[in-house]
Amino acid sequence: MIVDRQASRQYGLIAGYWCWLLVMGHEMTLNMRDVHVRKMQNADLPGILQLLADDELGQLREMLQVTPHDDYLRAFTAIDADPNQYLAVFEKNDDIIGCLQISFIPGLSRRGALRGQIESVRVAANVRGNGYGTLMMAWAIKKCREQGCSLVQLTSDKTRKDAQRFYQELGFVPSHEGFKLQF
Repeated sequence: MIVDRQASRQYGLIAGYWCWLLVMGHEMTLNMRDVHVRKMQNADLPGILQLLADDELGQLREMLQVTPHDDYLRAFTAIDADPNQYLAVFEKNDDIIGCLQISFIPGLSRRGALRGQIESVRVAANVRGNGYGTLMMAWAIKKCREQGCSLVQLTSDKTRKDAQRFYQELGFVPSHEGFKLQF
């Protein structure tokens, strides 16, 4: 059980057969016997790319082909070799139902704090609304705590209003304004 004292929430994790969650005062119990979390492998790339492209923004950004483009293969190789990166795959009945990436970022600010940056959170369309996104985020927060992170942060596109509401319900606070410069 993780206790986030600032947010006064408790998260049950994929540690056993059952998961108990309290998010914004709503209790939820999920049978997690059929969900498996593991580090992404090269063979998962086509399925993960399908998840990343499964919305209006992703369709514009991602390039789906029968064989993943070399850019994706190069990126996966670099991420997989970096000990400060974790690409998580969530499976149910041998099907990929979700994914996310955690970057562990050391910094000098906040007295040398290690940050957990959670990105590319996706839940398969056919299982959305069943609590798996909440479970995935609880797992990611636990992973960040285990690595010694003192805070967890994420970004969400401004057009993803449902995602923003979801993260706020988990206790995330929209505390900063993000900026990008694309090349």
